[in-house]
Amino acid sequence: MSEQNNKKTEIAIFANGCFWCTEAVFQRLKGVEAVVSGYTGGAIKNPAYREICSGRTGHAEGIKITFNPTEISFEELLEVFFATHDPTTLNRQGNDVGTQYRSEIFYTTAIQAQQAKDFIEFLEKERVFKNPIVTAISEEKPFYKAEEDHQDFYNSNPRQPYCQFIIDPKINKIKKYYANKLKKSTA
Repeated sequence: MSEQNNKKTEIAIFANGCFWCTEAVFQRLKGVEAVVSGYTGGAIKNPAYREICSGRTGHAEGIKITFNPTEISFEELLEVFFATHDPTTLNRQGNDVGTQYRSEIFYTTAIQAQQAKDFIEFLEKERVFKNPIVTAISEEKPFYKAEEDHQDFYNSNPRQPYCQFIIDPKINKIKKYYANKLKKSTA
């Protein structure tokens, strides 16, 4: 755990499609102190967006979440993670296709690894999804912050068509099903 503003925080790293979408969802949750869009899980150092888009670097578009575990647990983050993307499609989220859009949890502790495994087992046992979950669980890899124009994208571009057609429905979903987990300013 790290000290930030005199609060103990933890880090979660998720890849579940376009980071513009995932960043916008997790920014709205109580206990989430920061969300950074970036690249993780690949083979080269300091990749750029144009390289990631090729699918040849092995990186996924991901988000690094700094959260206060006394306000929101890693398991609650997992719940929102699985509710806001399709974890049954390999290397694809909607029209976004390629390994850079894969579903993957990059655990930062052994406890997170076990919680992610247990959560997926629970979802499979309960048959929450029609198809098998393909979400990978991997040890944390170097995380490279994406270019500045990708940070806080939704909040800076709410009228952009991608935001309106792809991200707005995800935001509306968390407002409907997770209202109790939202920051007051975004409820």
